[in-house]
Amino acid sequence: MFLKPQVIEGHTGIAACDMRASFSQMPIEKAVMTRDDALKQLSHIAHEQAFEMHVGSDRLIQAGLDALTAGFESPSLAMLAGLLRSEEPEAPALFGQVLDELGLAFHPPADPVAAKWAMAYWVAGLIVDGSLSPAQGTYLLWAEVAYDLGCPEELKQLVRCAHNLECWEERKVPHGELSREAVEAAKQFLSKRSAAEAAD
Repeated sequence: MFLKPQVIEGHTGIAACDMRASFSQMPIEKAVMTRDDALKQLSHIAHEQAFEMHVGSDRLIQAGLDALTAGFESPSLAMLAGLLRSEEPEAPALFGQVLDELGLAFHPPADPVAAKWAMAYWVAGLIVDGSLSPAQGTYLLWAEVAYDLGCPEELKQLVRCAHNLECWEERKVPHGELSREAVEAAKQFLSKRSAAEAAD
C-alpha cells in the first residue's frame, strides 16, 4: 500500500513546498523568449491554474511580458505585461482574458476523477519532454494524483519511481539511472493511454 507523502511537515526527498516552488518556475528561461517558448509557458501556466496549483501574480505578469516581446498580440496582453507591483491583484483576471483571446484557455474535465487522470497525463508528458524533472514529476503524481485515486495499477510504477528518487542515496543507485527509469515509466504510461484511445 502506498502512503501519501508528508506534504506539510517532516522530511521528504523533495519537500512539497520545494517541489511546488520549483514546479512553478519550470518554464524555460532564456535570454530571448521565442514564440514557441512563450506559447509553451502560457499553456503550462493555464494548466497549472486549471489543476488548482498556485501561480503568483508576478509570474503571470512576466509571462505576459515574455509573450508580448515574443510577438504575440491581444487586447489584454499589453495591459497584463504593463502592470505595476501595486496592480498585481489585477493579474489573474487579465491573464485569464489573455488565454481566452489567444485561444489557450484550458478547462479540465468537470468530473474530479477524470480531472485527476487528465493531470496525470499532463505531468507524465512534462516528464517525457524534459520540461519537468523526473523527481519533481513523479513526486507530484504521487502526492497529488495517485493517492487521491487510490493508487491505481496504472500509476504504481510511477509512484515506485517517486519512492526510489526520494531515497536514492539510501538505495545506493545512481540518481541518473533512477531518473531514466522514471522517464521510461512515464512513456509507458502515456503509450498505454494512446493504445486505449486507438482501440476506441
